[in-house]
Amino acid sequence: MENEKIYQMDFSKVYPLLVSKAEKKGRTREEVDEVTRWLTGYTQEELAEMLERPVPYGDFFRNAPELNENRKMIKGVVCGIRVEDIKEPLMREIRYLDKLVDELAKGKAMEKILRK
Repeated sequence: MENEKIYQMDFSKVYPLLVSKAEKKGRTREEVDEVTRWLTGYTQEELAEMLERPVPYGDFFRNAPELNENRKMIKGVVCGIRVEDIKEPLMREIRYLDKLVDELAKGKAMEKILRK
């Protein structure tokens, strides 16, 4: 049930928190947008639209145009849990984005974050 609360949260409320985390460490909103687009396949215009209307966070990932195949290369710990060990697929997708923003905030190069 706890996951369901996360899935129902409005994307437009969560996204500014991700941006804020990155900006506090000297990264930009554009970089957060870039990693989000890389992960989900949304265009910048689609991303902007999602921020203008209520979209449940779970639906943001369920309806993603094309989840990046290389996302499975994302490894590490988010909120004390190894991303690669998360069993529930939707929660794993959400934590992938958290991990990408964490990597931005830690100053990792964009090429490494995007698994190039």
